[in-house]
Amino acid sequence: MTKILMVCHGNICRSPMAEFVFRDMAAKAGVEVEVASAATSAEEIGNPVYPPAREKLREHGISCEGKCARQMN
Repeated sequence: MTKILMVCHGNICRSPMAEFVFRDMAAKAGVEVEVASAATSAEEIGNPVYPPAREKLREHGISCEGKCARQMN
């Protein structure tokens, strides 16, 4: 299985949005893939997805419920 890691600075907006949008697109295309996201910094570890990013995903019918920022290792 292909594994993809989306990375950004804090893992609360850009990389989670990329993770969930890509996961949604892959599911709709019938492609089996493991997608995750992580931060390069430790600043936001444990924080949820940034509210405006969460709202934008919700507008497109994509849930990011339960996602908390984590640092890549």
